[in-house]
Amino acid sequence: MVHLPKQKLALFALLAGAIGISLASIFVRLSDVGPSVSAFYRTALAIPLLLILPLFMPAQKNAEALLPKERREGWLLVLAGVFFAIDLVFWHWSIMLTSVANATLFPNLAPVIVTIAAWMLFDEKITKGLLLGLFIALIGAALIAANSLGRGDSHIIGDLLGVVTAFFYAGYLLTISRLRKSFGVRGIMIWSSGVSAILLLAYCLFMGLSMQPVSLSGWMVLLGLAAISHVGGQGLITYALAHLPVSFSSVGLLIQPALTALFGYLILFEPVEFWQGVGMVIILLGIFLAKRNAEL
Repeated sequence: MVHLPKQKLALFALLAGAIGISLASIFVRLSDVGPSVSAFYRTALAIPLLLILPLFMPAQKNAEALLPKERREGWLLVLAGVFFAIDLVFWHWSIMLTSVANATLFPNLAPVIVTIAAWMLFDEKITKGLLLGLFIALIGAALIAANSLGRGDSHIIGDLLGVVTAFFYAGYLLTISRLRKSFGVRGIMIWSSGVSAILLLAYCLFMGLSMQPVSLSGWMVLLGLAAISHVGGQGLITYALAHLPVSFSSVGLLIQPALTALFGYLILFEPVEFWQGVGMVIILLGIFLAKRNAEL
C-alpha cells in the first residue's frame, strides 16, 4: 500500500473538496425549495451523516473527541458556525440580485482577505511568488464573470453582497484553520453545521419561507447537497487546512468558479464561452504558481 506524505494527501483533499463544493450551486439550482432553505438542509442533513460516519470508518471510531476541551475551542466552534451561516445567507441574497457568475466570483475574493489576515494575525510567511499566483488566479476568476459584471442598481447591490460574503467566508476559513491544530475534522463539522443549521432555520422561519420539498427527487437533491458538497467537500477542505498553509489553501479554492462553469456545462447544458475557458486555464496557472511558492 502506498502512503502519501500528509501534505500531498492534504493537497488532493483540498482539490477533491473544491469539486464537492463546486457542485453545491448545481444542487441548489436543481432544488425545488428556495436557496436559503437549501442552505438549511445542507447543514441540517449533514449532521446525522457526520454522526454515523465512523460506522464506515471503524479505525476512526475513537480517534476524535467531539467535545471541546477548552472554553476557547468551544467559542471557536460556535464562531465557525456563525461565520458559515452568515456566509450562506449573504451568498444567496447575492444570487437573487446579481448573476450567478458574479455571485460565484465575488465570494472568491476571500483569498485576498485570508492571505492578509494570516500574515497580520498568525505571522504566516507570504512570498512574492504566492502573491503573484493569487493575483493571476483572481484575474482568471474575473474573466469567468466578465460578461455579466454590474448591470443596473440591483446587480451592484448583489455584487456588494458577494463581497460581504467573501469576508464571512474568510472568517470561516481562518477559524477552522485554527481549530484544526487541536480538534478533529468531524467534530468541527458537527459543531459548525449544528450552529449554522439553527441560525439558518431561524432565518427561514422569520422570512416565512416554505420548508417542504415537493418531490422525492427534491429530497434526493438536498441529500446530495448535504452529503457531497457539505460532508464531502467542506469536510475534505477542513482536513486539508490542518496540513497546508491557510493562505495557499484559500488560493487553491479559487478553482471553484472554473469547476462550477464546467459542471454547469455538463449537467445544466449552460455554454462555456471562450473567455470563461481562458479564465479556467489562468486560474490553474495561478494555483500552480502559488503551490510552488507556498513552501509546502
